[in-house]
This record gives sequence, structure tokens and C-alpha cells, in this order.
Amino acid sequence: MAKATKKQALGRGLSALLKDPENDIKSVEDKNADKVVGNIIELELDSIDVNPFQPRTSFNDETLRELATSIKEIGVIQPITVRKLDFNNYQLVSGERRFRASKLVGLKTIPAYIRIANDQESLTMALVENIQRQDLDPIEIAISYQRLIDEISLTQEQLSDRVGKKRSTIANYLRLLKLDPIVQTGMRDGFISMGHGRALINIDNQIQQLDIYEKIIGKSLSVRETEKLVRSINNGEETPTNSVSNTKQLPKDIAKGIKEFSDYFGAKIDVKVTNKGSGKLIIPFSSEEDFKRIKKLIDSER
Repeated sequence: MAKATKKQALGRGLSALLKDPENDIKSVEDKNADKVVGNIIELELDSIDVNPFQPRTSFNDETLRELATSIKEIGVIQPITVRKLDFNNYQLVSGERRFRASKLVGLKTIPAYIRIANDQESLTMALVENIQRQDLDPIEIAISYQRLIDEISLTQEQLSDRVGKKRSTIANYLRLLKLDPIVQTGMRDGFISMGHGRALINIDNQIQQLDIYEKIIGKSLSVRETEKLVRSINNGEETPTNSVSNTKQLPKDIAKGIKEFSDYFGAKIDVKVTNKGSGKLIIPFSSEEDFKRIKKLIDSER
């Protein structure tokens, strides 16, 4: 218990050091940098900005509240990691759930490891650390891999070494990004698994992808059943449905209306029209926040 008290006191002492303009540490070579970089320090939550490189785009409200309750009872056990930007200004590298939950219960400070890193290093740290987490969905992982390839100019082989995953595993995740956005959203929300997604990749026509996607959900198809269905379609033995959803085949007024819908909602609206002329619209959303945004737009038109 005495050790814990001493550790907390040290963190508070270093916090005071960081607030002294004469000790503004900007690199590992600056005076007192060894006392700060890599140490656990109590930082004010208001001095920390969220990380724009964060691969996670949605946070489960229920689990966040559970974490907040735990933090309220026993405090933040695992420190977050931040990088120093300017004087008394930091940016999250990892630990956004702990950061959000701490704010939720009204904490003023949070224990944090301080790093000195440039944008590229921060991006690498955030993405690699988040990829190792068990609770990321397949699309979040795929997006993180793609960002490492695009923004840090890594090859798949180099990425394999960096994250400790086989190149074939990385390739399988990256292929998921070729799926229709609606299918990707379904995977993120847990309606279908990565196995379902990997089967759907073998369908080039995105309209057919969506038809099979709806069949997976409607009939609770297993991954094996989905793979069998995909094989039969590719072999010409079966067609998904008699519906069409290609804007090139739609009447001019409907095609124009779909474009206006897409512009209004800020999302690619999909339309399905049967041979009898009936149909339906599908409005995709990428997160709970995006759903609320779309709902607000609809409510404003009532």
C-alpha cells in the first residue's frame, strides 16, 4: 500500500513539473525528459485530445458504462498512453475507452504514459496496438491494415513482420474492404461473420452480394451454407433473386431521385426494384452516431 501511495505522489510531482513553462519538454534530449518520458503521470483530462488516428470508430455504450462504473469504484488500473504535442497539451495514442469512461464519471485526471512521437510514429503505435486487441471487428482491423500500408508505405510483407501476423491473414482481412459498404456494416454490427464476408468476396456483382447478404440474415445461413450458395451462383446453377438494383436499369426519374437521396443523407443509397415495379430503399450507416445523424435528418422533414 505504501508503494502505491508513493507512486501516486510521484505522478503528481511530475504533473507539476510539466506545468512549469521553464520545463517544457519537446524531445527526449531536453532537460528532465528522462523523468517524464515513459513514466506514469497524472494528467488533466482537459489537456488531452483524442487521437485522429484511432482505428475504432464506434464504442458500445453499455460496455462503456460498465467500464465507467468500474473506474468509479476502483479507479483507472491501466494507464493510457499519450504523446506530447505542445505545452500542457497531449494526444491519445491508446486507451480511448478508459479516457471516455473517466470523463463519464467526472474524473479530472487520469494516469498516463507520456511518449514523444511524430505523427507517423503515433499512427503506427495506435494502429499496431489496436490491432492486437481482441474486441476489434474484422472491418476495423482491415481498415487499420490498409492505413498502415497507405500512410506508412508498408508492403504486406513488412506489415506482417510489424504486427506479427501471417501475410495470408493480412491479405484475407484486406479483401473484406472490397465488399459492398452495406455488407461491411453488417459485419461490423455482428449480423454476419468474417467467414460469411470471405465467402461473399467471391461474388463480383455487388447487387448479388446484397441479395445473398439478405438471404444469410433472413434464413440464418451458416458460413458453409453461404459458401455452397456462392459456388452454385458462380457455376450458374442458381440466381439470388429476380430483383434488379442497377441504377443503369432504373427509370430516369428513380435514378435521379436515388442520387438526390444519396446527396441528402451523405451516404450511398441502394435501391431494389422488382420486375413488377415495387421496391425498397436501403440507407447504410457506419456507426451509432451516423445512425443518429440520419435519423435527425428524417425527423427534420416531418
